[in-house]
Amino acid sequence: EVQLVESGGGLVPAGGSLRLSCAISGLTLDDYAIGWFRQVPGKEREAVSCVNTIDDTTYYEESVRGRFTITLDNAKNTVYQQINSLKPEDTAVYYCAAGSTVAVRSWRTYDYWGQGTQVTVSS
Repeated sequence: EVQLVESGGGLVPAGGSLRLSCAISGLTLDDYAIGWFRQVPGKEREAVSCVNTIDDTTYYEESVRGRFTITLDNAKNTVYQQINSLKPEDTAVYYCAAGSTVAVRSWRTYDYWGQGTQVTVSS
């Protein structure tokens, strides 16, 4: 059984930092693209970042580039999202997802999802 479990969300002031974790079991990171998405009520899930070890590429959504960093720890089968210089518009539920054949920005192409972790940035 594949499981993705996010943690690390919380309430932080603008300008602060968080590190989100996604602990993955039941699949090998080397065989999947792992992405972070976020969603606010009433809006579609938005791709934030993705690391694809299959073709060795990394993607960042333009508004987070330079502030968000996605990393893999293969030994722990865990993916991290370091978030710096948080802005109120970063407030959302953040999800990690895994897919074997993905269009990076399309949430519909990912196969497995975590339950999400809430990030709230106060102004």
